[in-house]
Amino acid sequence: MARLLEGLNPQQRAAVEQTAGPVLVLAGAGTGKTRVITVRIAHLISKGVLPETILAMTFTNKAAGEMRERLGGLVGEDKANKVIASTFHSYCLRTLREYAHALGFPDGFTIADSADQLSILKLALRELHIAEARVKVPEIQSQISLAKNRQETPEQLLRKAGDARHELISEVYAKYQDVLRRSRRLDFDDLLTETLRLLRTHEGISNELRERHRYLLVDEYQDTNSVQFEIVRALCGPERNLCVVGDDDQSIYGWRGADVSKILGFERSFPGAKVIKLEENYRSTSQILNAANRVIRNNPRRHDKTLRSALGDGEPLMAVTMRDEAAEAEQIVAEIRRLVETDGHRWSDFAILFRTATQPRPFEAELRMKQVPYVLVGGMSFFDRKEVRDVLAYLRLVANPRDEASLLRVVNAPPRGVGKTTVDRVLEFATDHGISVTEAFDRAPEISKVNMKAVDAVLDLRARLAAVKKLHPKGNELVALCRRVVQEVNYEDEVKRLYPEEADFDKRWAAVEEVFNFAENYCRKRRRPGLLGFLNELSLTATESDSAEDAERRQAVTLMTLHASKGLEYPRVYLVGLEEGVLPHQRAAIEGSVEEERRLAYVGITRAQRALTLSWCSERARGGQRVQRHPSRFLLEVQAKQPPEGWVPAGEGDLAAGKARKKARSRRGRARQQRR
Repeated sequence: MARLLEGLNPQQRAAVEQTAGPVLVLAGAGTGKTRVITVRIAHLISKGVLPETILAMTFTNKAAGEMRERLGGLVGEDKANKVIASTFHSYCLRTLREYAHALGFPDGFTIADSADQLSILKLALRELHIAEARVKVPEIQSQISLAKNRQETPEQLLRKAGDARHELISEVYAKYQDVLRRSRRLDFDDLLTETLRLLRTHEGISNELRERHRYLLVDEYQDTNSVQFEIVRALCGPERNLCVVGDDDQSIYGWRGADVSKILGFERSFPGAKVIKLEENYRSTSQILNAANRVIRNNPRRHDKTLRSALGDGEPLMAVTMRDEAAEAEQIVAEIRRLVETDGHRWSDFAILFRTATQPRPFEAELRMKQVPYVLVGGMSFFDRKEVRDVLAYLRLVANPRDEASLLRVVNAPPRGVGKTTVDRVLEFATDHGISVTEAFDRAPEISKVNMKAVDAVLDLRARLAAVKKLHPKGNELVALCRRVVQEVNYEDEVKRLYPEEADFDKRWAAVEEVFNFAENYCRKRRRPGLLGFLNELSLTATESDSAEDAERRQAVTLMTLHASKGLEYPRVYLVGLEEGVLPHQRAAIEGSVEEERRLAYVGITRAQRALTLSWCSERARGGQRVQRHPSRFLLEVQAKQPPEGWVPAGEGDLAAGKARKKARSRRGRARQQRR
């Protein structure tokens, strides 16, 4: 036991040894959070706690994998593998698989990832006869996800609708859920909401799970949303052996449902909780941490804490005013190139962080012109490639023949003579009769003027996929099944049709082969592999990007948004565009969420290990014109300066208009309620 605690500072040791009752560990950036979590679990096991009674939940597969790996080094792989270290979504999927019968779910339900959700939403819009051009589908997807994370049903969303746009969203939400249900699919948010429903409506199952998970640990607790919080509370047994680790100063995902009040109010939710602060930082120099502290202390709602560096003073911060975005890119890229060529730095030592999606464009142009290798994090994922999505759609149809979105995706890939007119008539029939698309194809003779030759092609495709499933019923035949499906549907012809050049074909076909490699790896890791488990694991994996690791492997400069940078660190960081209206963002200033923008600036600053440069432009292109800019309030806070004369804060002038619009929407909403 003494060996486990060696090298921990007093606060870290307290977090490890406080094993009974509710505990909140406030782990500031770079304070050794992962080490504390893994040593705490190892300490519990050394005290005789059975590893299988420990449930540790986090937010990414990468974090869960790192937790398991480190734990294996502390207690051995056998014990480490018995601990349930999982993402929230993976845990919920496992629980729903085990208790599907209690909720009336079919055994063969599959998971819709983000791209699938967009396809299903488009299908819902078609059934509602709403043209895609009228709406922004990704925005509706985001609003529906936010509603689910707030535990709002379509009916509740409709009741609080303030205008026609919100009424439309609630209508699409209801139809979207209908399409999911008849396709036997759940989206990521359903994994959480349905698990919570299971815990709330089946007391026997709740008690069984509480008994199973005697010790709960939640990483990145500041990122929990309302549903995740309720799941944790429902799983917490009478002994309340719950330890949550997080940092309210790094809560930056409010736009997708994360609720900072959960970590701020932990002591109210779990009376008698012990609070332990980790404030000694092992990542950054004092110069960097002093800047971070000066910014974040201006947020009124936070746990009071101050980061201290274990590394000493370090290089002074650089704060630079640029003429415009072109000069900003030119000077920063020139400096990076000089440091690599003369000071022995590597390209991967550098990260350029920005607030908005348009900011990297001048940097990309300059990096290419100066022949500097770079990776833009958030580019197209492997799982977003057409050929990968097509193959996975075919496999989903094997696992779940009622999957409408997958059928419509590949119904004519490769071409089978199934045209848009046929699909539209089948969809219209399905909508009019309240049935699924697959059922509509089965009842095709009832559809007026439908092309029966095209229908026969669809029925033949479904029959062939069903036959493949019968040929390979065993889970350990997964790779053979995947290859057989691709062969059976002549998918190679589709790739050759789209990419006739040999080099292009080889590159695209390699992605198809990579799906087979994923299947092989999955079979090696699982005692009871199966197609359904493989598809669901891929859906959960596909949400994470590995572009940051790509930059390290390829020796390249990293370009990324501040949101994507959380959890990462780089020797030299450039935080660019520190202007009012950019950071803090104009919309955030209007909507009153500047506190989260300040946390975003704090996250960006604390990514830097040795050197940090903060830059802003005195003018920037906007709508084809040059617009004067003003330094960000966060930059002024770092420098301990008052705003200069003529300084204009973001949102000024827009704020009153925004409040007026909100008030008008509320008035219209009340009038509609009265009419009903």
